[in-house]
Amino acid sequence: MTKKTAKSVYSVSPESALELLSINEMRWLIEQSRGEMHELIRRCVLAVLNSGSALDNAKEILEKYHDFDVELSWQRRGIRFELFNPPTEAFVDGEMILGMREHLSAVVRDLVYSPSLFNTNNNGELKDGKKITDFIFRILRNAETVSPGRRPNLVVCWGGHSISEKEYKYTKKVGYEFGLRGLDICTGCGPGVMKGPMKGATISHAKHRNTQALYLGITEPGIIASEPPNPIVNHLVIMPDIEKRLESFVRLAHAIVIFPGGVGTAEELLYLLGILLHPDNQSIPLQVILSGPECSRGYIEQLDQFVKDTLGDEVAQYYQIIIDDPCEVAKVVKQSVNTLTEFRLEHSDSFHFNWRLKVSEEWQLPFEPTHESMSQLNLSRQQPAHELALNLRKAFSGIVAGNVKPDGVSLIEEFGPFILKGSEDISHSLNKLLTSFVADKRMTLPTREYVPCYRIEAI
Repeated sequence: MTKKTAKSVYSVSPESALELLSINEMRWLIEQSRGEMHELIRRCVLAVLNSGSALDNAKEILEKYHDFDVELSWQRRGIRFELFNPPTEAFVDGEMILGMREHLSAVVRDLVYSPSLFNTNNNGELKDGKKITDFIFRILRNAETVSPGRRPNLVVCWGGHSISEKEYKYTKKVGYEFGLRGLDICTGCGPGVMKGPMKGATISHAKHRNTQALYLGITEPGIIASEPPNPIVNHLVIMPDIEKRLESFVRLAHAIVIFPGGVGTAEELLYLLGILLHPDNQSIPLQVILSGPECSRGYIEQLDQFVKDTLGDEVAQYYQIIIDDPCEVAKVVKQSVNTLTEFRLEHSDSFHFNWRLKVSEEWQLPFEPTHESMSQLNLSRQQPAHELALNLRKAFSGIVAGNVKPDGVSLIEEFGPFILKGSEDISHSLNKLLTSFVADKRMTLPTREYVPCYRIEAI
């Protein structure tokens, strides 16, 4: 596409790490953005400019803005983004909103610029676990999301983008209580649960005149279009894939609160429990709370029962359930953060990145959901609990892909639903949980009629 065929063209200056580049760096960046990375950059830039969209299907968003494109150009005062036919909501009187400009810069910074600093442009070549963790840390550090001057105070909040109004208001109340206690918020950056705690915390941080509050959003290219960054996010990080995104969450977290959601939330919970179940992580303090309003009690109890049925009753020791009590959630989190701080002081651990946590390589290497890989998952009890958790996490990840990710949606359209094969007891528990998600409209936004992208077979 060229400027001659574009209906509208906007020229935008970057923010943050892309503001100060040498001429050689700018030329290299432009060259990279025109190569194999171009389509990935285009999709992610479109996603951040589409914040507030009512769509949660990345394929539909890409089709709606099929004539959108982005080019990088340079001038001696700095690099520029040339945007062709972008969503007009990102602009006010022809000027791009500052938050959008920051997020726009984050796309190129995290997908192109940051990897170039660490001598790796292809994350698929990262096979060694320690190198993967080091790579994750460097991306986070280059994005200025880890700061040695901060005491532990970051609460990771997980949950769905398709939730009820009562559930959304509850997350805001919890976020407000967090802010009153000086706690910062980290989410998956999108709408729903990813926005609610941040929105609640803005009020209490304002009461404390806290202008340094952190609202950290961590996403990845496959999900960002269906869950574009909400406007409260003031630090956006785009990790290369879902595995590095999940590891970022658990290594940054000083506490984790899980609100109502769907398969993405179940994936996050299984990922976390699998890590905590690993023998090397038994002594590491990390408060995990499942919480929601009274109307969500059934959902939380069902999720609780599912992990007990599949991983064993002992898994319940790794989390606490608090129903309909935002103040209690915040009090427990605050106390647990104090305990964690004492632990890290005693062991001379980093405040801002949990290097001590053991994350095995099989948890770090990207899982590509295909009909073959999904059907080959080991969904039986004939393995340690933390390995079963890994395979269940992959199953949920594949369903997320089939629901909203462009490549996954295309696979389902072409070849039909993914087939998941498991032992009779695991299949029964999994089917029961997913059926409840469908009935409660937790798979996609309620405006869409959901057709399952999966089928479960007992073997």
